Amino acid sequence: MAIKYYKNLDGVRAIAALMVMFFHFFNGVIADTKFLQIISKISIFGQTGVSLFFVLSGFLITRILLYSKEDKHYFRNFYLRRSLRIFPLYYMYLFICFFIVPYLFSTGGSSIKQQLYYYFYLQNFASTFDWSGWITPLGLGHFWSLAVEEHFYLFWPFVIYFVSEKNLKKVIISVIFTAFLLRVIMVNEGLNVFYFIFTRFDSLAIGALLALIEIRYSFKTIKSYKFLVLVAVLLVPTIFIWINFTGEGNNILQVCKYLLLSFTYFSMIGFILTLNSNNVLNKILKSSFFTFTGKISYGLYVYHPLVFYFSGIYLNSNSLFIDIITHFGLTYLVSSISYYMFEIKFLKLKKYFDYNRQKEISYNIKYERN
Repeated sequence: MAIKYYKNLDGVRAIAALMVMFFHFFNGVIADTKFLQIISKISIFGQTGVSLFFVLSGFLITRILLYSKEDKHYFRNFYLRRSLRIFPLYYMYLFICFFIVPYLFSTGGSSIKQQLYYYFYLQNFASTFDWSGWITPLGLGHFWSLAVEEHFYLFWPFVIYFVSEKNLKKVIISVIFTAFLLRVIMVNEGLNVFYFIFTRFDSLAIGALLALIEIRYSFKTIKSYKFLVLVAVLLVPTIFIWINFTGEGNNILQVCKYLLLSFTYFSMIGFILTLNSNNVLNKILKSSFFTFTGKISYGLYVYHPLVFYFSGIYLNSNSLFIDIITHFGLTYLVSSISYYMFEIKFLKLKKYFDYNRQKEISYNIKYERN
């Protein structure tokens, strides 16, 4: 069976990246008018673009693993292909933040100990448990999400390989329940659960449920209204909670809001996948703008905090409209250059680690993020 490439998911990936960028841009804007107060409040929901990334990644990674499970070099190919996609940009950006930026702009460097946390994807532990009076280095506040994904990738291929398809649903439910239970424990201890690796695994596991649904039923056989009903039930309370409540001081919200949010995105992605390819929504998601944005979305996510920071210092125009164009435009420019001049050189190497079934796989590597 060939694994289908969903071009419309490039659009979903693009939306996730733009949501996070939107959130971070308005997070630094002083809301001194009624209009800006409304926009700033709406922008808070952009923070959840990371959860959309998680659910989408859980789906895409799990389906690839399920379809390549019988491959002779299953583990080798998966980990090398992931490394070629994630590591080059990740470590290059760390080099920029740790060595280039402090040298050129005298922003203050990071200790070797602090750097090591990032080199080994341990920054989430350091920030959650305040190791050594943790201070997040400039431009790296968003890298917690990459650590969540990388830790998930460490063990999930083994789960898919050794657990039968019949029992996979039980494992997924166990991961979701464990993350939920850990949030209960940590919140009661006064610990932050937003950045911690194991308290966010449920989002990726919920995405994996979509892959299981596809394997068992195929999205073509599922009526889109079933997912739409779920979207209608979950979306309004999810948006209301994220915009109006931070969850601080409310243990129930801290524990439950991530689960609610992940199932909201689960239902939205499921709805998109069950729509006819000629549907207006799918046409929009497959348009040139969203396809291109999805292609460079990893770069957009990685670079935007640093670009926003220096744009705000050196290119501040005191015009919100011009600043948005400047901040987003420069981020697109940097990400495009990075993709075509740097990242794509490593992506091309992935052809040497194709799965035996790769000829059956119909997604195009040049658009691949997951």
